[in-house]
Order: sequence, then C-alpha cells, then structure tokens
Amino acid sequence: MTANQLFTRIAQTHLSIETLETRHRDSLDFHDVGVWCLRDALQAAYEAGIAEGRRQAGRMQKQDEAKQ
Repeated sequence: MTANQLFTRIAQTHLSIETLETRHRDSLDFHDVGVWCLRDALQAAYEAGIAEGRRQAGRMQKQDEAKQ
C-alpha cells in the first residue's frame, strides 16, 4: 500500500472523506470534522508509521544477519 492509499483509507475510515484528490469545489474540498475524528485519524497515521518502522527495522536486521 502506498502512502497516498493509506492516507485515503484513514480519511475514509475516520473522517468520512471519500477522496483526498482536489476537486476544485469548496463543498467537496473542505470538510467539517469533529476533533475526536481528527484525533482518531492522527492516531491511525501514527500507528501506521510505527508499524512501518518496525517492518523496516526487521528487514534491516534480516539483511545484517544474512551478511554475517
């Protein structure tokens, strides 16, 4: 999953925003969002970043072990 796909999924899940593409209409590009929804979206992005960091660290560890 690309970063943009992840961002879109988080926006859809937590903010009820269909797409993050600019559509050049205020009614489609600006959204009222509850702070609790924003907090949940930020938490999901934070957790996704931690998970990706752990995956990368695991790959690096395996590469280091293979070199030895």
